[in-house]
Amino acid sequence: MSLEAIKWRNGRLEILDQRLLPAVSKYVVVKGVEDGWKAINKMQVRGAPAIAIVGCLSLVAEIQNEEFNDKKTLRQEIEGKLNYLVSARPTAVNIKIAAEELISLSNNLSEDETIPTVEMKAKFIRAIEAMLEKDIADNKMIGDYGAREILKNSAGDGLVRVLTHCNTGSLATAGYGTALGVIRSLQEKKKLEHVYCTETRPYNQGARLTAYELVHDKIPGTLICDDMVAALMKSRTISAVVLGADRVAANGDTANKIGTYQIAIVAKHHGVPFYVAAPRTSIDFSIPSGDHIVIEERPEKEMTHINDQRIAASGIQCWNPAFDVTPASLITGIITEVGVYKPSELIKLNVTDGVDARSDLTDESTELSNSISY
Repeated sequence: MSLEAIKWRNGRLEILDQRLLPAVSKYVVVKGVEDGWKAINKMQVRGAPAIAIVGCLSLVAEIQNEEFNDKKTLRQEIEGKLNYLVSARPTAVNIKIAAEELISLSNNLSEDETIPTVEMKAKFIRAIEAMLEKDIADNKMIGDYGAREILKNSAGDGLVRVLTHCNTGSLATAGYGTALGVIRSLQEKKKLEHVYCTETRPYNQGARLTAYELVHDKIPGTLICDDMVAALMKSRTISAVVLGADRVAANGDTANKIGTYQIAIVAKHHGVPFYVAAPRTSIDFSIPSGDHIVIEERPEKEMTHINDQRIAASGIQCWNPAFDVTPASLITGIITEVGVYKPSELIKLNVTDGVDARSDLTDESTELSNSISY
């Protein structure tokens, strides 16, 4: 059974505090939007899909017991709080897209004169709750498509060795994972020989979180330092690199955890296929290329300290971008819940008519959310 990073039970939201892993497993209650913003900003919850889900559920936790006199007031509350949540971490696009589509849903419900205020709130809440179930279903499809793609291109006895970076598993999503979902799918098919995960400095998501998930699920894995990737690819046959994305531009340029770009360069040099695994909600068709992606910069203490113990010389200046952008030219394919696409083919996923290909939600949820794709 995979780890559960997000618990939503009877209107109560709890998140696994990922800052404390792997030493301590502690769930924190998120009572409302302010708690949600802090949890995202302080990286108690991280991973683009999980950020979107926790942010939106924190809004539900706040408004579910509030009474609103009219739909205009409810609509304004929704819009203001969602826009505030988006500011917690600007690079991850999933919460931005979710906020835009939920605001659109709110506007549509508000303008429908046949829907009273109480029903508007109920419909809005149900649309957000559907995100949890949808995310897990999408992740399993990503895992299946990705595993088949990697196996199709593997040679020899069909067993594969995979390299991943940062954390893209149950701890970064509602469950199962994106890139780690691909690895889980390979394991389930008994086709995974080994997975290598990077430590992912400076926040060590690979060492703390991915390694934790691999051990938890008994997946054969080895932790390596970030600067060992080139040596690994030279000395051992790596079938593929598969990792996640915080935002994919329309041309396929991909923002992901810092260090991804250099892994892509090394993979290109060694002829190793390089895959990005991400739901369609990570694709931002409003920006033409990665040059337009805002890169979050984190506090220097993440670099200079470990467990509050200073490891860097006092007085040294630091540069700590949380993400880098990998050019589309270095990406073999982008694995989504509806298939694997070359960066140049992403335009096929740019749905403009407000209707998507979801089949895993109930008819009621689909009708409620209308154009919500996450």
